[in-house]
Parts: sequence; C-alpha cells; structure tokens
Amino acid sequence: MQWTDGLCLRKGKYNVGQISSTQLTDVIFKNFFHGKLTYVCQTKGEEAMAPIVSPTGGAVLVRKLANLSPTEVFVGDVVLLKDPEKSGNFVIRRLAALEGYEMVSNDEKDEPFVLEKDQCWVLADNLVLKPKEARDSRLFGPVPMTDILGRVIYSLRTAVDHGLVENSGMATKLDGPVLAVELDVEELAKNNKA
Repeated sequence: MQWTDGLCLRKGKYNVGQISSTQLTDVIFKNFFHGKLTYVCQTKGEEAMAPIVSPTGGAVLVRKLANLSPTEVFVGDVVLLKDPEKSGNFVIRRLAALEGYEMVSNDEKDEPFVLEKDQCWVLADNLVLKPKEARDSRLFGPVPMTDILGRVIYSLRTAVDHGLVENSGMATKLDGPVLAVELDVEELAKNNKA
C-alpha cells in the first residue's frame, strides 16, 4: 500500500463491491485532471418530470459518468440526456430499459422489438401526460447511450424545496459517497435562477 497526499493506492485483485483498477484509474484521472465528479445544471421547468423537476424550473446536481455503459447506469435512474428532437437542448428522463430489453407496446398494432446494443428507453415520470407532451421514448424511440450526459442525484426546486432524487438501489449506493463530499445546497441555491 502506498500513501500519496491522503490517497491510498493498492495493487491487487478486487472482489465484488470493491473498486477495480480501471475504476480507480478513472476516479484518479477525473479528480486530478477534471475536477469534481458532479456539476450543476439549470432546469427550465417542465411537467414531464414533476415533482423531481419543478414546472417553474430549478437546479439539479448531475453525477458525471466516466465510461457510460449498462454497468454505470441502471433501470430506474434519472438521467440528463441530449434532447433527441432539439439539438443543443437537454432533457431529464427516467431510464426505463437498456440494451437487450424487449419492448412491447399496449397498442396491438405496434410490433415488439429488442433494444439494440448501446440503446436505451427513457420515460417521463408524469404518466398522466400523453407521449407528445411527455417527450420521451414513446415519441422519439430508443436513445443512444452516448446521449446520456450523467445521472441526476439531487434536485433543488426552490430554496426550501430540495432533496435526493430517487434512483435505482445500485446508483444510490454508488452516488452516496459522491453526494457526501460534493453536495453544497447553498451553491446549488445560489446558481438557481428560477
């Protein structure tokens, strides 16, 4: 074991639940060369993800994901992604399916299909909305995994209405230590232009 400025480096085999050498390299690279593991993103507000995102706007804390793959994001995670319909815009949606999942519609006219490699299916949380209003995969179809920019882990709707975003159990475990170190509600509120 070697200590360098408070960082413990250990070479060896890792078991499940421990960090792999690749993950360790990614974390070291991100921390020393890219800074924080999260960033703040302003939300314009929309009904599609209420109550996670306020219809009047707010701010969210997004966890950067180094090597985006089905082992980094999980069904049930709330993700920030490139808007499939409006170039240069972003949307927040919940990950509903990953590559290999069979998609079957309630409409008998629609043929079932399997999501291809590096594809995912995203849905709005507000299921009252019709697909056109929700602007999710029911409207624009499968989304490339490369369009996912990060996992939303904290939401600030107003200075007094904020909290953790409910993601998958695995993501919650992985994001807990990051939140403990990087969450600064005052900074989030200061950056909130809503």
